[in-house]
This record gives sequence, structure tokens and C-alpha cells, in this order.
Amino acid sequence: MWGIKSLFIFPIHLLLQLSNMSFWGILVIILGFFKLLLPIKSLQPTILSVMHYFYMSFSVISVALIKIFNKPELNITIDRALSENKWYLIIANHISYLDIILLINFCNKRIPPPKFFLKKELIWLPIVGLAAWAMDMPFMQRYSKKFLAQHPHLKGKDIETTRRSCQKYINQPTTVINFVEGTRFTSKKQISSGSSYTHLLRPKAGGIAFTLASMGELFSEVLDITLAYPNTKHPMMDMLGGRMNKIVIDVKTIPVHNKIIGDYFENETFKKNFQLWLNERWQEKDQRIRQWLN
Repeated sequence: MWGIKSLFIFPIHLLLQLSNMSFWGILVIILGFFKLLLPIKSLQPTILSVMHYFYMSFSVISVALIKIFNKPELNITIDRALSENKWYLIIANHISYLDIILLINFCNKRIPPPKFFLKKELIWLPIVGLAAWAMDMPFMQRYSKKFLAQHPHLKGKDIETTRRSCQKYINQPTTVINFVEGTRFTSKKQISSGSSYTHLLRPKAGGIAFTLASMGELFSEVLDITLAYPNTKHPMMDMLGGRMNKIVIDVKTIPVHNKIIGDYFENETFKKNFQLWLNERWQEKDQRIRQWLN
């Protein structure tokens, strides 16, 4: 149950977070339209670097507000040195919208600014959708098996979107973030999807397999990031109410090798091995979360 203090903090903290997001988001959108209307290639790197500065400033201030209102214990463990001059693919579990803020902030001054793979519906989110579009983030259209059976000509379209998006990141060090489960974890989704994991949904391998096939020679490493909020069941709400007291971000670095680069959609042997590799990562991730929550 929330006390008087949380009820007082919530509207103030929410207003400050929304104001911070709106301010930096609008600046990114303005530059995005400027970049669209004046597509001068020589100016693109400069415009993008300014947009990245706005993007990271949003995360720095947002996390600062979280720390002011919550005083959380923030545990970040990284098993290897990282670089801002390399390409990375992040695979992460997804619990809350708070994950996005924390991952953007994690990248700040460690690795290149991140690009998220987003659901197509998110483009309609006020400010956030347009800001993501302005920064060339890929919007994915996911189709159900039933829908694809009725519209077979759309098969593979989401993967083609991945291919086109990845080509934009070839000339500048980039971090690509994929929430491999495709949606936020809830107990209801965990049960309805038949997930064999206690604290995770089943990982979807196709998107990251295709990203690795498209950019595998560029990625220095895969970063397997596990997020957990040990003392809360509603991270975003508890964070806004000043009730967040612990955040865990665990980073395991994985070399990019030939065993995880291949033709996922045509080579059945590679597909099975890749799914096995990813499921093993998810089993280890599930065990780590279980230990933290206990």
C-alpha cells in the first residue's frame, strides 16, 4: 500500500519526468525535420551527434530524478571493458518502460548511443514516436502465424525492415538494442505464452539472428544484459512514487563468432543451433534473476 509520502511524490515526479522527456524529445524532433528537409550528407554526422547529445541528456536527467526521489541501490556489473568506438548488439529482458531509460543511461560514455527495435504502434506515442523516427530507429511490424497464413506475401517483411535499418548504422559506431521477448514480462503473459522460464518470456530468435547476419562483421560483441527490480512488482509506478530501492543491471559480454552468424531462415541446422544458444542464455538469465529476487 502506498503511504502519504508516495502519493505526494508521484504527481511531482511524474510531471518532472514528462517535462524532461518532452523538452529533449521536441529538440530531437526539430532536428529530425531539419535533417529531412535539408538532406545534405556532409551535415548528417553533425546533426546526428547533436541529436545524440539531446538523447543522452534526457537519460542523464531522468536517472538523476529517479535517484533524487528514490535513493535506490543501483548495482551495475560488467564483466569486460567496453568502448564508445565499437559496434554492439544488446539483447535484454524487458520488464518495464523503466528499462528503456536505464539502458540509454547505461550506454552513456560507455558505448555508442543506442537504437531500439520498436513496435510499429509506438510511432504514434506523443513525442516519443516522432523522436524515435527522427533518430532512424527501426519500427517493426510483427505478424501472427494466423495472419501470415492469410497474407503469405507479407512473410519476411519485418526481417526486411531489420535489413534496411541495419544498413544505416554501418558508417558510425552504433549500439543496437533488441528486447528479445518482444514485449514486457508479466505473470499473465508468462502463463499464456507457455514460457518455461520463471521470470522471462520465451525469446524470439529471428530478429537478432537477422541483425547478426546483416551486421555480424561490424559488431565487436553481443552484450547480454539482465535487468531486475528485486523489491517491486510494479517498477515504473513504484519508481514514480519514490518506492524503488534496488535496481540490478548485469552485463555479460559475448564474442561475435561464426556459430551465431548464419542463414537463420534457410539453414535448418543453423536455426536449431541458434535457438539452442539463445535459450541457454535465457536459462542463465532466469537463474540470475531468481537469485536476486530471493
